[in-house]
Amino acid sequence: MSGSKAGFSLVTHTTEPNNSAVTVYVVRSEEPVKVWGLEPEQRIHRQFKGLSVADVSWAARGSYPRTKRVLLLRGDVVYDTPLLSALLNQPGTRLERPTDNGTVRLAVHVPARQTEQARAWLTGEGLPPDGTTPCAPEHAGDAYRGKLRKREPPYCLQVDRATQRAVERRVYMAAYKGITDAVTKHVWPVPAMWATRGCVRLGVTPNAVTLLSAVLVLAALWAFATSAYGWGLLAAWLMTFLDTVDGKLARVTLSSSKFGNLFDHGIDLVHPPLWYAAWAYGLVETGHALPQPWLDWTVAAIFVGYVLGRLPEGYFTRRFGFELFVWTRFDSGFRQITARRNPCLVLLTLAWLAGRPDLGILATTAWILASAVIHLLRTVQAERANTRGQPVASWLKAPV
Repeated sequence: MSGSKAGFSLVTHTTEPNNSAVTVYVVRSEEPVKVWGLEPEQRIHRQFKGLSVADVSWAARGSYPRTKRVLLLRGDVVYDTPLLSALLNQPGTRLERPTDNGTVRLAVHVPARQTEQARAWLTGEGLPPDGTTPCAPEHAGDAYRGKLRKREPPYCLQVDRATQRAVERRVYMAAYKGITDAVTKHVWPVPAMWATRGCVRLGVTPNAVTLLSAVLVLAALWAFATSAYGWGLLAAWLMTFLDTVDGKLARVTLSSSKFGNLFDHGIDLVHPPLWYAAWAYGLVETGHALPQPWLDWTVAAIFVGYVLGRLPEGYFTRRFGFELFVWTRFDSGFRQITARRNPCLVLLTLAWLAGRPDLGILATTAWILASAVIHLLRTVQAERANTRGQPVASWLKAPV
């Protein structure tokens, strides 16, 4: 990267209680490479917007701001958002990675008076700025990612034509939830990545994918209610796949929105018990109908069990500040099979293949009730531990 050809993208950000501003410069790449449809500079701008930085403008070389601190980044590097957030609050940090061919210079946070010296160092033309401390990317940010339910060091990746696909895969996997159901965790990652890449190429938005999944929810509901279980399962499994794609698409393209999150989570929350009830009532046309009053009792148990299973989860999160399924390793393992939509669909699919859809809904209902009991017991155990003065914290936050 040549300093004589480098330009700067200027972003302002206030991070400290005393309103001490940090100005962020991005040294332009001469040959920018898109990662998930975004050039690194575009990605950085969206990331800072997500960090509540709204003011984005351009600055010519040498027109440095008179703020107290400056953070310089590279336009040919893909930064993890938690890493950028950490760097904003770590003055004096010099981000670099040692390699067999020397040290790769990635970012630096300095007083404003050292901006030119920092730029020279970052572009390979000078010595490290005085008073800075070297730090590897994996040590600069917090590895715990509560929203994604996993522990993973932040990435900081140089990107060019040769490494584009590898960088995209790394960014994608970083956006994947660590603790989820077995199907999402073990079956969907690779095909969902292909679908996500196709959406990026075609310009399909996350909300468009969510809208299609909503249509499939209704299609599966109708099919189950009319005993067309095969078609219903096809629509249902395709919906679950798209439910994975829309979230990953939003994260890798940094295009999440409040509406999109509400739309997606609203669908996810409401439709599962409706599917199961439709399946139960659809048995009337199969010769395996549940006799009354067992049919009504089964449907009632589905809704009651579903609500009772969700309530402890919500209570636990509000009470302890993190999700039940990241409390202990047991809870994380149980999340793979608990009575959420995908594990229940596995039961229904196996029963349909065996020609006994009635046993499928009975097994699903029983598992919903059993899971609700386990969620409740785990929440009670957490309260008892807290009462005894034992810390209730996620095992993912434990020292490694």
